[in-house]
Amino acid sequence: MPREAKPLLPRLQQLLVEVGENIRLARLRRKLSAAQIAERADISRTTLLAIEKGAPSVSIGTYLQVLLTLGLEKTILHLAEDDVLGRKLQDAGLLVKERAPKRDEA
Repeated sequence: MPREAKPLLPRLQQLLVEVGENIRLARLRRKLSAAQIAERADISRTTLLAIEKGAPSVSIGTYLQVLLTLGLEKTILHLAEDDVLGRKLQDAGLLVKERAPKRDEA
């Protein structure tokens, strides 16, 4: 029985739509058809079209498979690359909660 998809916030859905559009444009720049990319990525054409529309139901692994097919797999490494807030928190020296020590079992 398939799980019911959780709805995304509108701004997150818009980000996925932009990612899908970028993937579609990359495919078109390479002059490749949807059928060619789907076959090379070992997915259905319907799944590829869902990716290009920014469907949240498609797994991130499938998105990566399409990026690999387009030669863009390393672009995923740029996702959290510029973590300005994280760096500011790190520089401020804020303590990160540590796990409590394990209790001795007696």
